[in-house]
Amino acid sequence: MAISFRGASELSLDAKGRLAMPVRHRETLLDFCGGDIVVTVDYAREKYLLVYPRPHWEVFQEKLDAWPTFNPDVRMVQRLMLGYATDTKMDGNGRILLTPALRKHAGLEKQVVLIGQNQRFELWDKTTWDETLDAVEWSAELAQTLESL
Repeated sequence: MAISFRGASELSLDAKGRLAMPVRHRETLLDFCGGDIVVTVDYAREKYLLVYPRPHWEVFQEKLDAWPTFNPDVRMVQRLMLGYATDTKMDGNGRILLTPALRKHAGLEKQVVLIGQNQRFELWDKTTWDETLDAVEWSAELAQTLESL
């Protein structure tokens, strides 16, 4: 089953750190993975979380495990991504629980933005996302590539 997540949704975390997945994605997530989700940090310097349906996480984790562990940079990426990886399950209201460690790492406050990235999502604090968008400077090369699509 091929699935793809697209679009950005502005959402709110509740007082317990729960996030209600957008309605348009809930049925797909339930059908594809029974609502089993893995949330982790990204190795990028930007502060956001990665949200995977469990089957897509398992494919990614196999690739991550296959990387050469003698490289200290690879080991650090593995420590971050595997160390923070947290299994969660959508509840009956379509919510997932984000641990305090995950919320702290990404600087998540109440307002967040969930961005579909094909087989996974990125979860950003809304203020950080807005600042990131404001700072984007498109290179001429990227603009040319985008125009050719």
